[in-house]
Amino acid sequence: MPFSKILSRFATIALLAAAGPARPAANAALDPAKLDAISRAIRAAIGRGEIPGAVFRLEHRGEVFEKAHGLRARVPGEAPMTPDTLFDAASLTKVLATAPSVCLLADRGQLDLDARLVDLLPEFGPKPALRPLFRDKFDTSADTEANRAKVTVRQMLTHTSGLPPSISIKTDWWWGHEEGVRRCLTTPLINPPGAVFRYSDINYILLGEIVRRLSGERLDTFAAREIFGPLGMTDTGFLPAREDRGRVAPTVVFEGYGGLLGEVHDPVARRMEGAAGHAGAFTTAADVARYAASFLKGAAGPQILSPEMRAQMTAPQSPAGVAERRGLGWDIDSPFAYQRGEVFPVGGFGHTGWTGTSVWVDPGSETVVVLMTNRNHPSEAGSIKNLRVEVGTLAAEAVGLARKGRLGPEAQATNRVESSTQPCWVTAAGDPPPRVMNGIDTLAADGFTALKGRTIGLITNHTGIDREGRSTIDRLASAPGVTLKALFAPEHGIRGVLDTANIDDDRDAKTGLPIHSLYKSKERKPSASQLDGLDTLVFDIQDVGCRFYTYISTMGNAMEAAAARDLKFVVLDRVNPIGGEIVDGPVRMGESKFTAWHPIPVRHGMTAGELARLFKAERGWESLDLVVVPVRGWSRGRFFDETGLPWVNPSPNMRSQTEAILYPGVGLLEFCKLSVGRGTATPFEVVGAPYIDENRLAAALAAAASPGVRFEAARYTPDASVFANEECGGVRLHITDREKCVPLDVGLTLAVTLHRLYPEKLGLREHFDTLLRHPPTLEAVARGDSIAAIRKLWEPALAGFRARRGAFLLYD
Repeated sequence: MPFSKILSRFATIALLAAAGPARPAANAALDPAKLDAISRAIRAAIGRGEIPGAVFRLEHRGEVFEKAHGLRARVPGEAPMTPDTLFDAASLTKVLATAPSVCLLADRGQLDLDARLVDLLPEFGPKPALRPLFRDKFDTSADTEANRAKVTVRQMLTHTSGLPPSISIKTDWWWGHEEGVRRCLTTPLINPPGAVFRYSDINYILLGEIVRRLSGERLDTFAAREIFGPLGMTDTGFLPAREDRGRVAPTVVFEGYGGLLGEVHDPVARRMEGAAGHAGAFTTAADVARYAASFLKGAAGPQILSPEMRAQMTAPQSPAGVAERRGLGWDIDSPFAYQRGEVFPVGGFGHTGWTGTSVWVDPGSETVVVLMTNRNHPSEAGSIKNLRVEVGTLAAEAVGLARKGRLGPEAQATNRVESSTQPCWVTAAGDPPPRVMNGIDTLAADGFTALKGRTIGLITNHTGIDREGRSTIDRLASAPGVTLKALFAPEHGIRGVLDTANIDDDRDAKTGLPIHSLYKSKERKPSASQLDGLDTLVFDIQDVGCRFYTYISTMGNAMEAAAARDLKFVVLDRVNPIGGEIVDGPVRMGESKFTAWHPIPVRHGMTAGELARLFKAERGWESLDLVVVPVRGWSRGRFFDETGLPWVNPSPNMRSQTEAILYPGVGLLEFCKLSVGRGTATPFEVVGAPYIDENRLAAALAAAASPGVRFEAARYTPDASVFANEECGGVRLHITDREKCVPLDVGLTLAVTLHRLYPEKLGLREHFDTLLRHPPTLEAVARGDSIAAIRKLWEPALAGFRARRGAFLLYD
């Protein structure tokens, strides 16, 4: 039965027409010259014999350009490429079918993404006997029953499970879907779970099996009913019917067998009867774009996943210490994400398929780029990587994004990838210099000179990692000439996962070193006894650039303790994730408290090392021997997602670049009678309470017109923190232009509007100043003053702070 007939059982959404050779934009929003350049690039690749043909589709804020080029088939006879061509999606199956099916089950409460694989598929638990493939090719020393019991669904979705790339089709003959699953279940681990990124088809085969066991249906049936049908993807499915094969793009032609036409190219999926979690779907460029666009904030059309789940899928989910950034299914920043090109910034998401299919989504510009080819027809000699990079670059320019300088010769050389089997890194021209190095990387590059001969205590947590994801604890424990004697942990603990008011001392399992908690005593600084035997304190923690984020308070307290004991104090500096140019918000008034340790504004625009220099001078610690090991390659105007460094959640509720940007504004409301999203998948991106009418609030905020941000009415139920397990009405915040978004204005707009609508319930007068620490602003907000009037209250002290900070800045 054709896909369209199958899916009509599940949806009535009409297939978007694709008449004619090209579908140009309705207006000049897309640059015609760049669209012509894309067409020329595709024709050139066809002329070089790299691909037989292609369908390119670009969607941008309602505008669509789609064009078919070249041939769909070369042998046994030529057939022209058309926009409605069905392509073997290959690994796009992972994001089109498998990942959304798994996440939909999680959304419905049928599956915990952190559930252990052995609890869902018990056959995975026992350590398997090694087959010849693994004896010969991989080290399987990590394959213990204890490690197998640690593999989680999230690790499989992010390719960090420790499983190898695939199962063997060479050592012996086998056939059948169940046999393929059985072989995956008995495959040894080759890495400890959560330790490294290794792309693995086995992960997604087993995820497909989880879908089958929980739903009672094989993945192809479940995805057709629950994913493709509701989204209107009427040309997407597994196992194309005979009547659909006239528009299928064939792949490899085998001698004695003929070409693969409507049969999946992937040999493992083919042996698994054409429907597996890693490959097997067939689709069109229009359907891929329709699915991808559903992940854009504010996307029109039906949705199958909650906003919280879509946010999780497109945000980094890789374990701390793994440099490659993957979402749930989606690739965000790994060696395979080169189709992003040289202009789109880091922060988008996409995926590629072996047969020559690819998609990239840039949420900032609301752009979807789809390139569909059958590059391995009639043989595997075809090549697609260079074309993907070129098309991705030109597509970004077509929607108005500009290059920030061309790549140098060395980077350009690395962009050209001739092999079709090896992944490559692509340095985007819109990105920062190739290697931004935090202080720990600088220290290591300098041979740990600043710490040679020292006996140190290290103040750190899980964010203390180098560029390759290795912990600062491990680096200093093994550094020549350095004696690491004690560890000190800030709020949230050494691993950054605790969200309690009191954290006890502990001992590090790997090094055996004592861990002294700096978040349990009233003073919250190292005691004299804890400093005995030390001559140096080292600080290495990622801050988020906001006054009331307490890691800088911990640093200040530790500096005070070091000054009192004549200890050297070394800061391994880190970039400010929300940039170092903007200074905003009221300068703290009143006495010092842990969430307002020093008289600085809410958004201080400094790194931890720069703040340490300011603290030393303004706290009068002239005798303190302070050393800042600097960041290299960073400029003040860059956000964290422009550095190429791996994002690690600095605390349990700081999970993305977006949340870090919003935090200085939304966070001001934390102590009011209001949920700011703790206990949801997107803290600080939702605000609400049981007493709020979401439509009324959204309308009022829309009328306030805060630049760079959009407020969407929302209902949600946090599972922790304020209003846990109570349904809340409120708004979801979407940053539409982060260059225009002013987080402090967002916070003030929320505060003024909520107090006006719900003056008796918000508790503004009682609680808003807890983090604000500026009584004049509190009074102005309570009166309903304009944002401009409130800002005038800040200017004298802000001007003074800008003058104070200038002497302590380290970076341009």
